[in-house]
Amino acid sequence: MIKRLLCGGFCILFCMSCAEPPQKESVQERKAELAFERLLPKEVPDFIDDLDTGSLRTAVQKSMEFYGRVPADRTYPLGNLSVSVEHLKATLTVFLRLMDAGKLNRESINGLFDVYRASHTASEAKPLVTGYYEPILEGRLAATKEFCCPLYGLPPDLLIIDLELFNPARYSGQRLVGRLNENRVVPYYNRHEIESLRKLDKYKKELVWLRDPVDVFFLHIQGSGMITFPGEKPRRVGYAGSNGRPYSSIGKVLMERGVISPEEVSLQSVRAYLRAHPEIRDEVFRHNESYVFFQWIQEGPRGSLNVDLTAGRSIASDPSHHPRGALAFLISEKPRLSANGEVTGWEPLHRWVLNQDTGGAIKGVGRVDLFCGSGETAEQMAGRLKQRGRLYFLLKKKDLEKQ
Repeated sequence: MIKRLLCGGFCILFCMSCAEPPQKESVQERKAELAFERLLPKEVPDFIDDLDTGSLRTAVQKSMEFYGRVPADRTYPLGNLSVSVEHLKATLTVFLRLMDAGKLNRESINGLFDVYRASHTASEAKPLVTGYYEPILEGRLAATKEFCCPLYGLPPDLLIIDLELFNPARYSGQRLVGRLNENRVVPYYNRHEIESLRKLDKYKKELVWLRDPVDVFFLHIQGSGMITFPGEKPRRVGYAGSNGRPYSSIGKVLMERGVISPEEVSLQSVRAYLRAHPEIRDEVFRHNESYVFFQWIQEGPRGSLNVDLTAGRSIASDPSHHPRGALAFLISEKPRLSANGEVTGWEPLHRWVLNQDTGGAIKGVGRVDLFCGSGETAEQMAGRLKQRGRLYFLLKKKDLEKQ
């Protein structure tokens, strides 16, 4: 999955999420209650979409595809609400009917849907909107002197322990990743052990070899990519799992060292600095113990719902606050780029989006990572998108008569 348990937009290079200490549980509960507020009709924004309806229909159908695979009574959270898949699917059905009638306007939305907005109290500021993309990289199926940086498939000794099976009330949705050391389960190898100490070489699980270790690192962040080969059709790699280690920001490391300012930090600036200073590259990488494993995929790029992502329409968010596959409206800003990729200004971003992905660094109420597409143009957009915004979720009114 491109977003993946680990891979968020570029904000994850300089933002870290920290667990609240136990004594703040009452504050967390209070925030959960205020996470989303149902808006009065006069508070609902104008739903003016800046993209084509074809991409919107495709994204909606992908969420419907996902809902068709899960039990209708399964529930997902919207803040402190618990919303059934049946209700989420009905919301999309009514929305498609409204779209077909050409009535995706404020008045029609107010008549058929309840609109929820992430509250300032819960998020302490307007939600942060970042971007991610699918890189296109050259590779080889066998190692060479030039192509010597591997992408690994899932190693056979990696264990996933579903804690919910042991105590559902206490460990709902929680799991551990590790390996056996004699008869004990210990944490899985970290990035340094895998890349520098070559702990996985014995398993021969290399899928493909890339040229640049910096490209490998950023592919781990994005979670999915297109690999090209001389004289052959491109192939896609997608997320297969991770080592379960916590994510740490290398962008934050570079800012703390004073080599990149907070104003200058972007995917492009961090990558350029690492390529210009190869003598510190591996040491900087070691600050992030998290490591991603890949698999070949036929289609994609795919999100955590195992459906193809739609450029400009699919978002990643925190599944502990936002319902999977759900319909939302995003308001923010996007960079205006010159021919050489420089930001010349900012312009409005306002569009319908579908919540079809996750990310380990995409945490909190209203936190959004927008999938920008594949290739260089998408990279330029995603690498610079770091703006405040608003996220609105729609749910069909429960008293709406079935049609």
